[in-house]
Amino acid sequence: MPTVSASARLAGQRLERSRASRQFGGQGFRNTAPVGPGLQGNPLPLLGEYFFGATQRTPPGPLPVDDPRGTWARAPDTGLRVTWLGHSTMLLEVDGARVLTDPVFGDRASPVAFAGPRRFHAPPVPLEALPDLDAVLVSHDHYDHLCRSTIQALAKRRVPFITALGVGQHLEAFGVAPELITELDWWEHHRVGPVGFTAAPSQHFSGRGLGDRNKTLWASWVLTTDKHRLFFSGDTGLTTEFEEIGRRHGPFDLVMLEVGAFHPSWGGIHLGPENALKAHAMLGGGTLMPVHWGTFNLALHAWDEPAETLVRLATEQQVRLFTPGLGRGLEPSRVEGVTPWWRDVGERRLVPQPAP
Repeated sequence: MPTVSASARLAGQRLERSRASRQFGGQGFRNTAPVGPGLQGNPLPLLGEYFFGATQRTPPGPLPVDDPRGTWARAPDTGLRVTWLGHSTMLLEVDGARVLTDPVFGDRASPVAFAGPRRFHAPPVPLEALPDLDAVLVSHDHYDHLCRSTIQALAKRRVPFITALGVGQHLEAFGVAPELITELDWWEHHRVGPVGFTAAPSQHFSGRGLGDRNKTLWASWVLTTDKHRLFFSGDTGLTTEFEEIGRRHGPFDLVMLEVGAFHPSWGGIHLGPENALKAHAMLGGGTLMPVHWGTFNLALHAWDEPAETLVRLATEQQVRLFTPGLGRGLEPSRVEGVTPWWRDVGERRLVPQPAP
Protein backbone atom coordinates (compact mmCIF):
# COMPACT_ATOMS: atom_id res chain seq x y z
CA MET A 1 0.00 0.00 0.00
CA PRO A 2 1.53 3.38 -1.00
CA THR A 3 2.58 5.69 1.80
CA VAL A 4 1.07 9.18 1.86
CA SER A 5 3.79 11.80 2.30
CA ALA A 6 3.63 14.43 5.03
CA SER A 7 3.36 17.19 2.42
CA ALA A 8 0.44 15.41 0.74
CA ARG A 9 -1.34 15.04 4.07
CA LEU A 10 -0.86 18.73 4.79
CA ALA A 11 -2.16 19.67 1.34
CA GLY A 12 -5.22 17.52 1.92
CA GLN A 13 -5.86 19.06 5.33
CA ARG A 14 -5.44 22.56 3.88
CA LEU A 15 -7.94 21.84 1.10
CA GLU A 16 -10.39 20.34 3.59
CA ARG A 17 -10.21 23.43 5.81
CA SER A 18 -10.62 25.74 2.83
CA ARG A 19 -13.71 23.91 1.60
CA ALA A 20 -15.22 24.10 5.08
CA SER A 21 -14.86 27.89 5.19
CA ARG A 22 -17.98 30.03 4.73
CA GLN A 23 -15.91 32.18 2.38
CA PHE A 24 -15.17 29.29 0.01
CA GLY A 25 -17.43 29.26 -3.03
CA GLY A 26 -16.55 25.96 -4.65
CA GLN A 27 -13.77 27.16 -6.95
CA GLY A 28 -12.15 29.60 -4.58
CA PHE A 29 -12.60 32.12 -1.80
CA ARG A 30 -14.93 35.07 -2.20
CA ASN A 31 -15.85 38.31 -0.49
CA THR A 32 -19.02 38.56 1.56
CA ALA A 33 -20.31 41.24 -0.82
CA PRO A 34 -20.27 40.45 -4.56
CA VAL A 35 -17.06 42.41 -5.18
CA GLY A 36 -14.29 41.11 -7.40
CA PRO A 37 -10.90 42.35 -8.63
CA GLY A 38 -12.09 43.39 -12.10
CA LEU A 39 -12.01 47.04 -13.20
CA GLN A 40 -15.15 49.06 -12.58
CA GLY A 41 -16.49 51.27 -15.35
CA ASN A 42 -15.05 52.16 -18.76
CA PRO A 43 -11.31 51.27 -18.96
CA LEU A 44 -10.50 53.82 -21.69
CA PRO A 45 -10.09 56.82 -19.34
CA LEU A 46 -7.87 54.63 -17.17
CA LEU A 47 -5.60 53.89 -20.15
CA GLY A 48 -5.40 57.58 -20.96
CA GLU A 49 -4.49 58.34 -17.35
CA TYR A 50 -1.80 55.67 -17.44
CA PHE A 51 -0.13 56.83 -20.65
CA PHE A 52 -0.74 60.57 -20.53
CA GLY A 53 -1.24 61.42 -16.84
CA ALA A 54 1.05 64.09 -15.46
CA THR A 55 1.15 62.97 -11.83
CA GLN A 56 4.48 62.44 -10.04
CA ARG A 57 4.10 58.72 -9.40
CA THR A 58 7.63 58.32 -8.04
CA PRO A 59 9.44 60.59 -5.56
CA PRO A 60 11.48 63.41 -7.11
CA GLY A 61 14.45 62.61 -4.87
CA PRO A 62 15.73 60.24 -2.15
CA LEU A 63 13.34 59.65 0.73
CA PRO A 64 14.50 60.23 4.31
CA VAL A 65 15.10 56.85 5.96
CA ASP A 66 16.20 56.36 9.57
CA ASP A 67 18.07 53.41 11.06
CA PRO A 68 15.97 52.11 13.99
CA ARG A 69 18.51 49.79 15.58
CA GLY A 70 19.44 52.22 18.34
CA THR A 71 15.77 52.64 19.23
CA TRP A 72 15.18 48.88 19.21
CA ALA A 73 17.92 48.46 21.82
CA ARG A 74 15.58 50.09 24.38
CA ALA A 75 12.19 48.72 25.43
CA PRO A 76 9.25 51.06 24.72
CA ASP A 77 8.16 52.92 27.84
CA THR A 78 4.45 52.68 26.97
CA GLY A 79 4.51 49.03 25.92
CA LEU A 80 3.71 49.85 22.29
CA ARG A 81 6.14 51.00 19.62
CA VAL A 82 5.80 50.87 15.85
CA THR A 83 8.57 51.01 13.26
CA TRP A 84 7.33 51.47 9.71
CA LEU A 85 9.78 49.73 7.38
CA GLY A 86 7.88 50.63 4.20
CA HIS A 87 4.57 49.74 2.49
CA SER A 88 2.77 47.32 4.84
CA THR A 89 5.88 46.07 6.63
CA MET A 90 6.03 47.09 10.27
CA LEU A 91 7.85 45.93 13.34
CA LEU A 92 5.30 46.04 16.15
CA GLU A 93 6.70 45.95 19.67
CA VAL A 94 3.77 45.30 21.95
CA ASP A 95 4.00 44.38 25.62
CA GLY A 96 7.23 42.46 25.33
CA ALA A 97 6.60 40.78 21.96
CA ARG A 98 7.87 41.67 18.49
CA VAL A 99 5.63 41.03 15.49
CA LEU A 100 6.68 41.66 11.88
CA THR A 101 3.83 42.33 9.43
CA ASP A 102 3.76 41.54 5.68
CA PRO A 103 7.55 41.49 5.38
CA VAL A 104 8.83 42.67 1.99
CA PHE A 105 12.55 43.40 1.87
CA GLY A 106 13.01 42.52 -1.79
CA ASP A 107 13.82 45.14 -4.41
CA ARG A 108 10.65 44.54 -6.45
CA ALA A 109 7.05 43.55 -5.69
CA SER A 110 7.06 41.09 -8.56
CA PRO A 111 7.46 37.40 -9.44
CA VAL A 112 10.68 38.24 -11.32
CA ALA A 113 13.80 40.15 -10.31
CA PHE A 114 14.20 42.13 -13.55
CA ALA A 115 10.76 43.76 -13.87
CA GLY A 116 7.82 45.00 -11.84
CA PRO A 117 7.34 47.77 -9.26
CA ARG A 118 10.66 48.71 -7.71
CA ARG A 119 11.21 50.19 -4.26
CA PHE A 120 11.48 53.96 -3.85
CA HIS A 121 13.86 53.43 -0.94
CA ALA A 122 16.06 50.74 0.57
CA PRO A 123 14.72 48.96 3.65
CA PRO A 124 15.67 50.95 6.77
CA VAL A 125 17.71 47.96 7.97
CA PRO A 126 19.01 44.83 6.28
CA LEU A 127 16.82 41.81 6.88
CA GLU A 128 19.53 40.11 8.93
CA ALA A 129 19.66 43.14 11.27
CA LEU A 130 16.11 42.64 12.51
CA PRO A 131 15.91 41.80 16.22
CA ASP A 132 14.56 38.49 17.48
CA LEU A 133 10.94 38.06 16.44
CA ASP A 134 8.06 36.38 18.24
CA ALA A 135 5.83 36.08 15.17
CA VAL A 136 5.52 37.03 11.51
CA LEU A 137 2.05 38.01 10.28
CA VAL A 138 1.18 37.65 6.56
CA SER A 139 -2.19 39.14 5.62
CA HIS A 140 -2.50 37.57 2.14
CA ASP A 141 -0.43 36.25 -0.75
CA HIS A 142 0.09 39.21 -3.11
CA TYR A 143 3.68 40.02 -4.07
CA ASP A 144 3.75 43.36 -2.24
CA HIS A 145 2.85 41.52 0.99
CA LEU A 146 4.46 38.10 0.56
CA CYS A 147 8.03 38.25 -0.76
CA ARG A 148 9.71 34.96 -1.55
CA SER A 149 13.31 35.99 -0.80
CA THR A 150 12.27 37.65 2.45
CA ILE A 151 10.35 34.58 3.64
CA GLN A 152 13.24 32.29 2.69
CA ALA A 153 15.54 34.33 4.92
CA LEU A 154 13.06 34.54 7.80
CA ALA A 155 12.41 30.79 7.59
CA LYS A 156 15.95 30.20 8.85
CA ARG A 157 15.02 31.95 12.10
CA ARG A 158 12.33 29.36 12.86
CA VAL A 159 9.85 32.03 13.94
CA PRO A 160 6.10 31.29 14.04
CA PHE A 161 4.07 32.51 11.06
CA ILE A 162 0.41 33.53 11.29
CA THR A 163 -1.56 33.83 8.07
CA ALA A 164 -4.90 33.24 6.33
CA LEU A 165 -6.25 29.93 5.06
CA GLY A 166 -4.24 28.45 2.23
CA VAL A 167 -1.30 30.86 2.37
CA GLY A 168 0.70 28.25 4.25
CA GLN A 169 1.34 26.42 0.96
CA HIS A 170 3.45 29.37 -0.19
CA LEU A 171 5.25 29.62 3.13
CA GLU A 172 6.11 25.91 3.05
CA ALA A 173 7.36 26.23 -0.53
CA PHE A 174 9.61 29.10 0.62
CA GLY A 175 11.14 26.99 3.39
CA VAL A 176 9.05 27.65 6.49
CA ALA A 177 8.66 24.54 8.63
CA PRO A 178 5.02 23.35 8.60
CA GLU A 179 4.85 23.16 12.39
CA LEU A 180 5.58 26.90 12.56
CA ILE A 181 2.65 27.90 10.32
CA THR A 182 -0.82 28.72 11.66
CA GLU A 183 -3.54 29.38 9.08
CA LEU A 184 -6.75 31.06 10.24
CA ASP A 185 -10.21 31.50 8.79
CA TRP A 186 -12.11 34.71 9.50
CA TRP A 187 -12.91 35.07 13.21
CA GLU A 188 -10.51 32.30 14.22
CA HIS A 189 -7.97 33.07 16.94
CA HIS A 190 -4.44 32.00 17.82
CA ARG A 191 -2.07 33.13 20.55
CA VAL A 192 1.71 33.47 20.41
CA GLY A 193 3.16 34.48 23.78
CA PRO A 194 1.34 37.59 25.03
CA VAL A 195 -0.23 38.39 21.65
CA GLY A 196 -3.56 37.09 20.41
CA PHE A 197 -4.13 37.07 16.64
CA THR A 198 -7.62 37.08 15.16
CA ALA A 199 -8.24 36.87 11.42
CA ALA A 200 -11.08 39.20 10.50
CA PRO A 201 -13.00 40.00 7.30
CA SER A 202 -11.57 42.14 4.53
CA GLN A 203 -12.68 42.81 0.96
CA HIS A 204 -9.97 41.90 -1.51
CA PHE A 205 -8.73 38.93 -3.57
CA SER A 206 -5.66 36.68 -3.83
CA GLY A 207 -3.36 35.00 -6.30
CA ARG A 208 0.27 35.06 -7.43
CA GLY A 209 0.03 33.79 -11.00
CA LEU A 210 -2.05 32.21 -13.72
CA GLY A 211 -4.59 29.73 -12.43
CA ASP A 212 -4.47 30.45 -8.68
CA ARG A 213 -6.91 33.37 -8.39
CA ASN A 214 -8.63 33.28 -4.97
CA LYS A 215 -7.25 29.87 -4.03
CA THR A 216 -6.08 31.37 -0.71
CA LEU A 217 -7.94 33.60 1.74
CA TRP A 218 -7.22 37.26 2.52
CA ALA A 219 -7.88 38.81 5.93
CA SER A 220 -7.57 41.85 8.15
CA TRP A 221 -6.09 41.26 11.58
CA VAL A 222 -6.74 42.05 15.23
CA LEU A 223 -3.79 41.84 17.62
CA THR A 224 -4.49 41.93 21.35
CA THR A 225 -2.53 41.76 24.58
CA ASP A 226 -3.67 42.36 28.13
CA LYS A 227 -2.95 46.08 27.65
CA HIS A 228 -3.28 46.88 23.93
CA ARG A 229 -5.57 46.31 20.95
CA LEU A 230 -4.33 46.84 17.40
CA PHE A 231 -6.00 46.54 14.01
CA PHE A 232 -4.14 45.90 10.74
CA SER A 233 -6.19 46.03 7.55
CA GLY A 234 -3.97 44.13 5.14
CA ASP A 235 -5.47 45.00 1.75
CA THR A 236 -9.19 45.76 1.63
CA GLY A 237 -11.96 47.82 0.21
CA LEU A 238 -14.66 49.41 2.33
CA THR A 239 -16.99 46.85 3.89
CA THR A 240 -19.66 47.10 6.58
CA GLU A 241 -17.94 44.17 8.27
CA PHE A 242 -15.63 46.72 9.88
CA GLU A 243 -18.54 47.63 12.15
CA GLU A 244 -18.71 44.04 13.41
CA ILE A 245 -14.95 43.95 13.91
CA GLY A 246 -15.21 47.10 16.00
CA ARG A 247 -18.06 45.67 18.06
CA ARG A 248 -16.29 42.40 18.73
CA HIS A 249 -12.74 43.62 19.29
CA GLY A 250 -12.60 47.40 19.68
CA PRO A 251 -11.82 49.98 20.76
CA PHE A 252 -8.31 49.96 19.29
CA ASP A 253 -5.22 51.77 20.47
CA LEU A 254 -3.87 51.85 16.92
CA VAL A 255 -5.64 51.29 13.59
CA MET A 256 -3.29 50.60 10.68
CA LEU A 257 -5.16 51.07 7.39
CA GLU A 258 -4.05 50.92 3.78
CA VAL A 259 -4.36 54.25 1.96
CA GLY A 260 -2.28 53.79 -1.20
CA ALA A 261 -2.64 52.04 -4.56
CA PHE A 262 -6.23 53.27 -4.85
CA HIS A 263 -8.32 54.31 -7.86
CA PRO A 264 -12.08 54.49 -8.54
CA SER A 265 -11.64 51.70 -11.10
CA TRP A 266 -10.70 49.29 -8.32
CA GLY A 267 -12.35 51.11 -5.43
CA GLY A 268 -14.04 47.97 -4.13
CA ILE A 269 -10.77 46.26 -3.18
CA HIS A 270 -8.59 49.14 -1.92
CA LEU A 271 -9.58 51.85 0.55
CA GLY A 272 -7.75 55.03 -0.32
CA PRO A 273 -7.69 57.94 2.15
CA GLU A 274 -11.39 58.87 2.08
CA ASN A 275 -12.64 55.33 2.62
CA ALA A 276 -9.88 54.67 5.15
CA LEU A 277 -11.42 57.38 7.33
CA LYS A 278 -14.84 55.80 6.90
CA ALA A 279 -13.42 52.41 7.88
CA HIS A 280 -11.67 54.01 10.85
CA ALA A 281 -14.98 55.40 12.09
CA MET A 282 -16.73 52.04 11.60
CA LEU A 283 -14.00 50.35 13.63
CA GLY A 284 -14.65 52.73 16.52
CA GLY A 285 -11.89 55.29 16.07
CA GLY A 286 -8.53 55.33 17.80
CA THR A 287 -5.20 56.58 16.49
CA LEU A 288 -4.96 56.03 12.72
CA MET A 289 -1.72 55.06 10.98
CA PRO A 290 -1.65 55.06 7.15
CA VAL A 291 0.21 52.16 5.52
CA HIS A 292 0.51 50.62 2.04
CA TRP A 293 2.02 53.71 0.44
CA GLY A 294 5.38 55.43 -0.01
CA THR A 295 7.38 52.39 -1.17
CA PHE A 296 6.07 51.07 -4.51
CA ASN A 297 4.37 52.64 -7.53
CA LEU A 298 1.24 50.48 -7.70
CA ALA A 299 -1.36 52.97 -8.91
CA LEU A 300 -1.86 56.12 -10.99
CA HIS A 301 -1.97 58.72 -8.24
CA ALA A 302 0.98 60.88 -7.19
CA TRP A 303 3.29 58.98 -4.86
CA ASP A 304 2.47 61.26 -1.89
CA GLU A 305 -1.20 61.88 -2.64
CA PRO A 306 -2.47 59.27 -0.13
CA ALA A 307 -0.71 61.03 2.74
CA GLU A 308 -1.58 64.57 1.66
CA THR A 309 -5.26 63.74 1.15
CA LEU A 310 -5.45 61.84 4.43
CA VAL A 311 -3.90 64.70 6.42
CA ARG A 312 -6.33 67.22 4.92
CA LEU A 313 -9.43 65.08 5.51
CA ALA A 314 -8.33 63.89 8.97
CA THR A 315 -7.75 67.47 10.08
CA GLU A 316 -11.25 68.40 8.94
CA GLN A 317 -12.72 65.39 10.75
CA GLN A 318 -10.54 65.75 13.87
CA VAL A 319 -9.03 62.27 13.54
CA ARG A 320 -5.77 61.64 15.38
CA LEU A 321 -3.09 60.56 12.89
CA PHE A 322 0.21 58.78 13.46
CA THR A 323 2.62 59.15 10.51
CA PRO A 324 6.08 57.90 11.50
CA GLY A 325 8.84 58.35 8.96
CA LEU A 326 10.51 55.36 7.38
CA GLY A 327 12.57 53.55 9.99
CA ARG A 328 11.50 55.79 12.90
CA GLY A 329 10.51 53.67 15.88
CA LEU A 330 7.88 55.70 17.73
CA GLU A 331 5.34 55.13 20.49
CA PRO A 332 1.95 56.26 19.13
CA SER A 333 0.60 57.56 22.43
CA ARG A 334 3.56 59.94 22.74
CA VAL A 335 3.22 61.54 19.30
CA GLU A 336 0.95 64.58 19.32
CA GLY A 337 1.16 65.80 15.74
CA VAL A 338 1.64 64.77 12.14
CA THR A 339 5.23 64.82 10.86
CA PRO A 340 4.90 65.29 7.07
CA TRP A 341 8.25 63.73 6.24
CA TRP A 342 7.18 63.27 2.61
CA ARG A 343 7.42 67.05 2.18
CA ASP A 344 11.03 66.93 3.25
CA VAL A 345 12.93 70.08 2.32
CA GLY A 346 15.81 69.68 4.73
CA GLU A 347 14.00 69.97 8.03
CA ARG A 348 11.06 68.28 9.65
CA ARG A 349 7.88 70.26 10.23
CA LEU A 350 5.09 69.57 12.69
CA VAL A 351 1.45 70.03 11.68
CA PRO A 352 -0.83 70.85 14.65
CA GLN A 353 -3.19 67.97 15.42
CA PRO A 354 -6.76 68.45 16.69
CA ALA A 355 -7.59 66.76 19.95
CA PRO A 356 -9.25 63.34 19.44
